[in-house]
Amino acid sequence: MEEPRRTACREGSNYTGHMDVDVLVSEWADELIEVPRAHLALRMRQDPQGVLVLHQEREIIRCHLTPGGMQAAGLIAEALGVRVPALGGEAEARVSTGVLFRAVSIARLDLANEASHFLLDRLLEEAEMQRGTSVSSG
Repeated sequence: MEEPRRTACREGSNYTGHMDVDVLVSEWADELIEVPRAHLALRMRQDPQGVLVLHQEREIIRCHLTPGGMQAAGLIAEALGVRVPALGGEAEARVSTGVLFRAVSIARLDLANEASHFLLDRLLEEAEMQRGTSVSSG
């Protein structure tokens, strides 16, 4: 099995994995999850390259503008309780680290693998239960 490579990205964000994948998760995501918090202010933004999830202007997740990346962006948005914003737009979410953990786990799923669909359903269900609400409109 090939070892994941680290790639330094904008603003010093470090990603693990290969740059040719649909979704990248930063090391910052794992650092955020390590310390339990009831409220994290997150933003989901769409730019010409795809969809980003940010905390304090640092990238947590980047979904590339590919069919797989945009599918993942929709599922991550669902876990966070927001809608994927239009190009140039943003959506704000205030979630616990438990919800963020589930969104990051969804970002790391291989959706081409049938077995991951069971995990996906479970992660989305748990994220919704932890948020205590369903997906917001607008």
